Amino acid sequence: MKTFFKWMFILIPMISQGQATLHSGFDAKEYLDMLDINSQWADSLQRLPEKPGLKYTHQFFSEEVGLRNRWSFWTSPDGIGVITIRGTVMKLESWLADVYSPMVAAKGSLHLDDSTTFQYQFAEDEKAAVHLGFALGTAYLAPTVVRTIKEYYTQKNMRSFLLMGHSQGGAICYLMTSYLRYLQKKGDLPADIVFKSYCSAAPKPGNLYYAYDYEFLTRGGWSYTVVNAADWVPEAGPTAQTLSDFNPVNPFTNLGPVFKKQKWPANWYLKGVYNKMNRAVNGSRDRLQKNLGGTIGKLVRKSLPQYIEPTYANTMNYMRAGTFIVLQPDSAYKKLYPDDPKAMWTHHMFKPYEYLVRKEYLEADKSEDKK
Repeated sequence: MKTFFKWMFILIPMISQGQATLHSGFDAKEYLDMLDINSQWADSLQRLPEKPGLKYTHQFFSEEVGLRNRWSFWTSPDGIGVITIRGTVMKLESWLADVYSPMVAAKGSLHLDDSTTFQYQFAEDEKAAVHLGFALGTAYLAPTVVRTIKEYYTQKNMRSFLLMGHSQGGAICYLMTSYLRYLQKKGDLPADIVFKSYCSAAPKPGNLYYAYDYEFLTRGGWSYTVVNAADWVPEAGPTAQTLSDFNPVNPFTNLGPVFKKQKWPANWYLKGVYNKMNRAVNGSRDRLQKNLGGTIGKLVRKSLPQYIEPTYANTMNYMRAGTFIVLQPDSAYKKLYPDDPKAMWTHHMFKPYEYLVRKEYLEADKSEDKK
């Protein structure tokens, strides 16, 4: 019996190794670790000094693919994998991924080259649509991400994965999270894998119906969008809401019978105002699609000559998505990081985000503990 217990004490740690469980809910220290990891890209925004005591170990960088897209993989001693997605770098192709922003259906395929078609699902709702440039980034990165998850699941017994991205990386993090979770739903990834995501300083990834789907998919505290309220990037991309962006049952798209009940000239006037408004918002949507789609698409195809553009979704109604952690600058912050039109990236960098999280979460918690 003593021998039995002796072996149990030896084997239990071995069995449990690689099975660390992530916890739902916003964890400021966990987010700061993810921010620190993401900032270690030497070619992405402003690098933070590497912090002593970081429990995650870098395993590898992926190859650079698509529109200068790249990710890296880190692991912790207790068996958590970290998938961190690079943000925009100072290359034309990388900037194109940001501004190539007509929307495409959130379920479909992308013809990347003559031998590669990426089948994807980012949402269930047929009305859901997503940013094309970020969808392309996800398409190029997803195969190696999925392969790594499967390898570490099988070989290292890893069941917990954190996803992190800042800026463009944060936007791709949305779509990657959706993609992986729908693979789980279809049985293409094991159901017992736990994913938790931090989409940091991210621009808007898609329309309202994608946002609804994402928030439902990650409900219960499994994804957070961290934004500095002074940062302009989370306010992108350019948006035009038309009447067709509403759910089918609404009071706005079926006003014809209402106008007919009015006496002339009121019915004539109301119908004219309605049509004028409708033409204006539809025209805004069409111009955004033409300039941010067709025009930018020509430059994208120079970088990806075998890529074939998909059909655009009939919407440019960008919405923010996810459970938000809003960092609110105060007077002390504004002294450190004043508004400067010549320094448009000031509030978007890693250091301001780190400063605000520490002040508003970690220091605030210490103050509460002293009371």
